[in-house]
Amino acid sequence: MADIADIADITDITDEVPRLPVDPLLDDPGTRIVVCCGAGGVGKTTTAAALGLRAAERGRRVVVLTIDPARRLAQSMGLGELDNVPRPVPGTDPAAGGELFAMMLDMKRTFDEIVEAHADPARARAILDNPFYQSLSAGFAGTQEYMAMEKLGQLAARGEWDLIVVDTPPSRSALDFLDAPQRLGSFLDGRFIRVLTAPAKAGGRAGRKVMSLGMAGLQLFTGTLGKVLGTALLRDVQTFVAAMDTMFGGFRTRADATYRLLQAPGTAFLVVAAPERDALREAAYFVERLAADRMPLAGLVLNRVHASAAARLSAERALAAAEILDPAGPAAAGPAGDAGGAGGAPGAPGAKNLAPGGIVDHSRGQDRLRSARPSPEPHPPADAPPTPRTPQTAETTEDPRRPAQPEEAADRQDTDGLAAGLLRVHAERMRQVARESRMRARFTAVHPRVPMVEVAALPGDVHDLAGLRAIGERLASGAD
Repeated sequence: MADIADIADITDITDEVPRLPVDPLLDDPGTRIVVCCGAGGVGKTTTAAALGLRAAERGRRVVVLTIDPARRLAQSMGLGELDNVPRPVPGTDPAAGGELFAMMLDMKRTFDEIVEAHADPARARAILDNPFYQSLSAGFAGTQEYMAMEKLGQLAARGEWDLIVVDTPPSRSALDFLDAPQRLGSFLDGRFIRVLTAPAKAGGRAGRKVMSLGMAGLQLFTGTLGKVLGTALLRDVQTFVAAMDTMFGGFRTRADATYRLLQAPGTAFLVVAAPERDALREAAYFVERLAADRMPLAGLVLNRVHASAAARLSAERALAAAEILDPAGPAAAGPAGDAGGAGGAPGAPGAKNLAPGGIVDHSRGQDRLRSARPSPEPHPPADAPPTPRTPQTAETTEDPRRPAQPEEAADRQDTDGLAAGLLRVHAERMRQVARESRMRARFTAVHPRVPMVEVAALPGDVHDLAGLRAIGERLASGAD
């Protein structure tokens, strides 16, 4: 458990980390692509949308491309749905002359567009109707990441946008997006594809002679595959590969071009994380991978950071004060069945006596009520003269030394319990602040030169443009 002095030391370490200047990054005309990446569930989609909205309201023409199939982006931007076509976002402030568009990757539709754009109509129809292609385009491993690269390349080639903000796929590994071009090249250069395309590539007398020599082996190979995959599936694969043969080179060329685009100075990668162990561990791995691939890293966005306006009150002091106000509270009570808990023996500290009516009477409350009852006065002698009574008036003041009445004692007990509860909540918040500070310090100790911006946690979810603006303002102010 860290005290405030420990938190201050960690904060001093964090203060030495360079700040990520968000607004200058978005305002720079040379920044053409911003890629938000990181582990799942850290707020990548919200961060990408907030950056896009802020850039648009500062005068740039922006499109936000999300690969996340969830509908959060559409809902937060006030759109009924998003598809493979950029849609204008209503409600964006046009005072600075900017515009905001949003779209969500449709993996199959993007694949169809590639086929239609790079094949003649007859060949395109043969490919689109092929059962193997329909399965491949709908969910083949790695297709989503590669289609994201294709769509990014299309948007960049059109030249209609000042800034493209990309929300990377919600994959288990944050590196899948960068690995897509290499995996595609390995697939196209693989032995399986070469064998299936061999009959189509062999032509003329020489080709027929080579094919006649190798036909026995090829038939044996395809016969084995037919037994494993099924004859119908193998035939569909062969037909698909033969139809796609002329397009394979285009796939590889475009993938390589998009990869180089991501390495260009106009691209900025933002690693998004939360102040949690797993998220920051993956963020550190991604930072190292970007450096190894010579990708331009702009910095780290640390979302959902907690703080306290009463940071000078440590968790230990808050718990000590809560113990004084409410000794029988959660911090002092043992587990059920232990002495001092709900099942403790009668008469033990913190024991409860159940009255017939079912009301729980705490021993501490009984003691206070006993002390609050006035002691009975002795009866005067029978021959003593009567004591004159002072008339009571509305202006008569009460004796401050008068013992508290039961109602007042109960009110004071309720107030003490409420104050103790608030102190315990504050102690838990300070523990959370300390944990987050330690996680942040561990990351910055390993990567001290990575610029960082912290985004304070919001009390609720972001579900409209106002929430996105609030996130954008915190992104900008966190860099000051």
